[in-house]
Amino acid sequence: MDNSRVYKMIFAGVYPLYIQKAEKKGRTKAEVDEIIHWLTGYNAKSLQQHLDKKSDFETFFAKAKLNPNVSKITGVICGYRVEDIEDPLMQKVRYLDKLIDELARGKAMDKILRK
Repeated sequence: MDNSRVYKMIFAGVYPLYIQKAEKKGRTKAEVDEIIHWLTGYNAKSLQQHLDKKSDFETFFAKAKLNPNVSKITGVICGYRVEDIEDPLMQKVRYLDKLIDELARGKAMDKILRK
């Protein structure tokens, strides 16, 4: 499968959709940010820099320092088991999708962040 279209998507274009998905279910932007910070190692400033620069997903994840507990993220998102995705970049994108989905489904933050 050619995933290059996903990799070139601008993170700043998808970020508001993550927030919207969470807020529709009574969750907050702060929780979305906390998930992104946990997953990528970015802080508020570095996340904002990626948003301002309109980084694509490839650049966004290339500079990230993934949390050592990402291997604990399991399950199905968009019809694929995240732990079985072979393409490392697509797996990172799907990790984020999975965490945002768990937030929107009402899962507790300590469970989402694999504490």
